[in-house]
Amino acid sequence: MTASVDVKPSPDRLYGRPRTHALRPRQQRLMDQTLPRLRFPAAAMADPATGFGHRPAQIWVEVGFGGGEHSLAQHAAHPDVGYIACEVYENGLCSLLSRLVPEDGAEDTAPLPDMLRVWDEDARILLRGLPAQSIDRLFLMFPDPWPKSRHAKRRFVHPEMVKMVARVLRPGAIWRVASDDPTYQAWVEEVMAAQDLFDTAPPATVRPEGWAPTRYEAKAIRAGRQPMYWTFTRR
Repeated sequence: MTASVDVKPSPDRLYGRPRTHALRPRQQRLMDQTLPRLRFPAAAMADPATGFGHRPAQIWVEVGFGGGEHSLAQHAAHPDVGYIACEVYENGLCSLLSRLVPEDGAEDTAPLPDMLRVWDEDARILLRGLPAQSIDRLFLMFPDPWPKSRHAKRRFVHPEMVKMVARVLRPGAIWRVASDDPTYQAWVEEVMAAQDLFDTAPPATVRPEGWAPTRYEAKAIRAGRQPMYWTFTRR
């Protein structure tokens, strides 16, 4: 290892509120009727390829999909990939589900993608339960930066999480990270310099080809913040 990061262990619990405002009637129907049909089954944890409509060529995971636009774009561009999109916030879940079910559609019967699944619990539970070397790509797009130093333990990019991510990724698999927050950007550089499980490279400052845009990226650029885009490769 080339450096040392001395921080408290990442807490084994969720922080923040699961929703930002009360759900409207359609949103509640999406949560009650659509989400259960799209949820990645815990019973498939031991062999995640069985959690999709057919066995996927690869399995990708996105941690914290926000509004869902990145997950849906990646799924559309790679229809043979089994994609597990993780999000705990109900409003984000509703945003993704509403993109899949027409406004006048039946939330309990509308057709849903065979190769896209949603994990609506803490992503760390999923990553702990998946078999070693079972994932081909991981996405962390514009996560909550937890900018105060006393909250560093809550950041997903964390020395303990690096080990967890490394365990589930196959050799040669890619971990993509993007952030527009200067504190988080410096933190990513520090944490990844202190590990020897991933090959690292300087971040791109323009979204690379194949990276789908997100609303958070657009918001950052409008506000004059400079996003950075990292690609880490599992050794």
